[in-house]
Amino acid sequence: MGLSENALQDAEASLKEDKSYFEGLYQKAEALYYMGEFEFALVFYHRGQKLRPQVQEFRLGIQKAQEAIENCVGSPSSAKLEIKGDLSFLQRDEEPSAAVQHLRTDRKQQSQKTPKSERTTKQLLGEFYSDKKYLEKLLEDEDLVKGRTKGGERLQDVIQSCLTYLDTCTEFWSQEKPVCAQKRRRSGNPRRGAPPEPVQFLLTSLDDIDAELTSGNAEASLKKAEGVMKVVRGWSEREVPNKRELLGSLHSCIGNALMELGDMDRALEHHHKDLELAEECKLPDGVSRALDNIGRIHAQTGRFSLAIQFWEKKIPEVRGGLERTWLFHEIGWCYLELERHEEARAYGVRCAAAADDIADEKWQMNAHVLVAQSQLKLGNVESCVSHFEEALTRARLQEDTSAVPVILKALDEARRHLPQ
Repeated sequence: MGLSENALQDAEASLKEDKSYFEGLYQKAEALYYMGEFEFALVFYHRGQKLRPQVQEFRLGIQKAQEAIENCVGSPSSAKLEIKGDLSFLQRDEEPSAAVQHLRTDRKQQSQKTPKSERTTKQLLGEFYSDKKYLEKLLEDEDLVKGRTKGGERLQDVIQSCLTYLDTCTEFWSQEKPVCAQKRRRSGNPRRGAPPEPVQFLLTSLDDIDAELTSGNAEASLKKAEGVMKVVRGWSEREVPNKRELLGSLHSCIGNALMELGDMDRALEHHHKDLELAEECKLPDGVSRALDNIGRIHAQTGRFSLAIQFWEKKIPEVRGGLERTWLFHEIGWCYLELERHEEARAYGVRCAAAADDIADEKWQMNAHVLVAQSQLKLGNVESCVSHFEEALTRARLQEDTSAVPVILKALDEARRHLPQ
């Protein structure tokens, strides 16, 4: 909607309780970027990438912010920087809002000192230039601007706010893609493989691929991912420095789509390629992602030993509590399927502890069911009954109408084995 400052406030609100909330960091970086605060946006894109290296949006955000900064001040080689002034705000968790405001004020003052020519404004606004001229003409009509809208707003204020917004857009676009920079690109050697906006192309493409898969359209997701991969393969490392990382992510997308379509063998090939590229690029989160997917395929096809092998390699790479809980449960379930009940119980206990750490009642229930099943197979009936009772309590607290009858049935059967 163009309300970047409102977006920034919402993003900051989402980070109050958890400053490592990566989606909030991304939205904050995006809001700052569209406010023209490219330097601050770059800081938060970097913070997000440090937390979630596998998220493409952070890497692409870094690229577009750096490009915008270079368009504003020139390439780093053309500037001589001095280490002076107060840069302490960059070392804190959050920069003072006053610092952002100060930078914004400096920019406005600078832009006022160097007004843009009408020709430049026309080039920057494009089709919106005619709207700007129309609004300026309306503002000259003294009788009209004295009127009010149905909501009670003065027409003069409405028109002026629209003009202010267009001026803001002009200022932003002049910083992001100045006309002189556009001319240099047109006069230089054209790129053969990459589109004119590779960053935006990749952001849009990855969003489309994920959206198709999330909506259940795996075939469309697969087709788009394969198409984007062909484009990226045509780019050089110079055009896209993180080309191999992008290819790894696309292999992952293709593998996930093939999993949904039931083509497990081809899916496995792509996830192994993702793993290979992530290891080459030394991306821990990429390695974790690939190990996760490979383990899923082996588990779904009944190759439980292989699933355990890859999932246990993933354990050191896990950072989040929820992911750790899920992983312990799945490994324990695989051991249970292999009738290795001691190992299944051990992972069930680890799963329960991890679920307690994040206070997730659903996974607490699942963990206690796993431990109960393992204890029953080991002949520890009293412990089995105790864990089933605990699982039942969790299911009732969640009002899980599908889980309650299943656990009740298992509990009744376990109680029959209790010594009289």
